[in-house]
Amino acid sequence: MKSNSTRKPDLSAQIAQAIRDAIMSGQMIVDERLPSEAELAEQFQVSRPTVREALKRLAAQSLIRTERGAFGGAFVNRLSYEEAYSQQITTSTLLLSMNTVSFATACEARYALERACTRLAAERRTPDHLAAMRAETHRQAQPGLSDECFCASDVAFHRALVDATDNPVLRYQLAGAVEAMQPLMNMITFTARSREEIVRLHNRIADAIEMQDPETASATLSKLEAYTLELGQNVMAERAQKRDSA
Repeated sequence: MKSNSTRKPDLSAQIAQAIRDAIMSGQMIVDERLPSEAELAEQFQVSRPTVREALKRLAAQSLIRTERGAFGGAFVNRLSYEEAYSQQITTSTLLLSMNTVSFATACEARYALERACTRLAAERRTPDHLAAMRAETHRQAQPGLSDECFCASDVAFHRALVDATDNPVLRYQLAGAVEAMQPLMNMITFTARSREEIVRLHNRIADAIEMQDPETASATLSKLEAYTLELGQNVMAERAQKRDSA
């Protein structure tokens, strides 16, 4: 872990980055105790409050944990996929909402990623995965279901498909596509789409996964993509027309 005494506006961010780099490179290993606040302050030639702020940044990213007691202090944390999951969703949501990403681009990325999961999902799906998918299609078919609940069920269905891959890296990587991108796409299309068509396509996907037929599952996802893209384009065209006529 290198010490950088060059003073810049945000020293706590620099210190956090230095410690983060040491963890990522393996220089500091899981469960290793970090130097004390006083030692870090001397090492980086900053005040203890600055060090404390740097440690807060690292704790917020789940890279370190703090333990109390005589043998306590700050320790390198073992970051789990579950802990990083919510961060991936938050980051993806912010990127999509704060940058200019077209509906077509988001749609293309979201379905390309999910289609890549169909082979493993078809091979590895368990009765629990299939039950989760069937439960959501049944829920989506209920006539009194609110738009908000239908959208939440839509996300849960696709999450179950990704979960069926039984691959934690894929599940983590697709958190942004399913948990962040899908809700944003639902916000645009939910008023125009046919629930019956969505349920029909979802049932075909679930059938294909149950029959261990990844080709049909992938092809049906492509049909769902085309349908979603058409809906989005129509909705945005109507909005543009209303703005122009206002």
